[in-house]
Amino acid sequence: MSQLSAGIVGLPNVGKSTLFNALLKKQAALAANYPFATIEPNIGIVPVPDKRLNQLADVIQKESGVQPPLVSATVEFVDIAGLVAGASKGEGLGNKFLSHIREVSLIVHVLRAFEDGNIIRAGAVDPKSDLQTIETELQLADLATLEKQKEPKGVADKAIQQRWQVTKKLSEALNTGISARGAVQTDEEKQIGKELGLLTIKPVLFVFNVSEDDVKREHDLQKEYAASLHVPATQCVVISAQIESEIATLSEEDQVAFLEELGLKESGLERLIRAAYVTLGLQSFLTAGEKEVRAWTTKIGATAVEASGEIHTDFMKKFIKANIANFDDFVSCGGWKGVRETGKMRQEGRDYVMRDGDVVEFAIGS
Repeated sequence: MSQLSAGIVGLPNVGKSTLFNALLKKQAALAANYPFATIEPNIGIVPVPDKRLNQLADVIQKESGVQPPLVSATVEFVDIAGLVAGASKGEGLGNKFLSHIREVSLIVHVLRAFEDGNIIRAGAVDPKSDLQTIETELQLADLATLEKQKEPKGVADKAIQQRWQVTKKLSEALNTGISARGAVQTDEEKQIGKELGLLTIKPVLFVFNVSEDDVKREHDLQKEYAASLHVPATQCVVISAQIESEIATLSEEDQVAFLEELGLKESGLERLIRAAYVTLGLQSFLTAGEKEVRAWTTKIGATAVEASGEIHTDFMKKFIKANIANFDDFVSCGGWKGVRETGKMRQEGRDYVMRDGDVVEFAIGS
């Protein structure tokens, strides 16, 4: 299953817990003004915003007279305890931090890019140096992991030898300050890094927590911060955690008006999730019927049979075919009956490569 789990990390008082609370639309985490307010990870499941679901539900209601419930794809956000220099050696809450971060599929670095004399800036200096502090601790933790690996004795099989060669390559890179994700070149090397449990092999996003005034310049700031970190702009998200907190208290209509007032088309949550999907290479396909209208997450490049496994693993064994319609065709033709009658529905086999927004009906054998 392609469950997206994102660990929100950062130095103390950069706005992690404020952002987490806003994303979950509740004060689930203790956003207190002192280091280590978050001791155990706070976990929340957040629906992925997808306006297509409402359109599909309207089509199904017109077609069948039944208003189906909507089920969104989800993201699991984990608010992880603040990090300090020395965490790799157990300083602060380092051991808890490192164990919790191993479980997530994506690391979201929250970097403080605002000034506030009323909020303690514990260990934080500026976004770039703050990131370096965290990356250094993760690199040191990875080096400690690799030091436990033993060189194979005697004649070892090819896979064991390859694993050892990659281990040495990663150790050399980490010793020069290069994270594991920057050292691996092939899928095989990346997989070995994952199997070794390395923290710096994980994909990353950078969230810059800016002031309420600066968020209006989010597009320009996104490019500036990306250039300063030498990373693609798609990996950078500019958010005002304070504004996200205000948005969380508003109705959907008021949220739209509030965002328009700020000159923004989307909330920080929507931009963050979209960036996470891009970074992890994920997409959504849709199912639509009287029982429910639902979005499912799968990897870009997944085949129809692999996508069916997101619904239930048994579907992969019993897969017969997939009835597929383009989302726009499905809506304009008025549902399944319409796309069948107009020839806009395709019957695809197990090797069909799924596209984002495909509306699918899987035929499964007994």
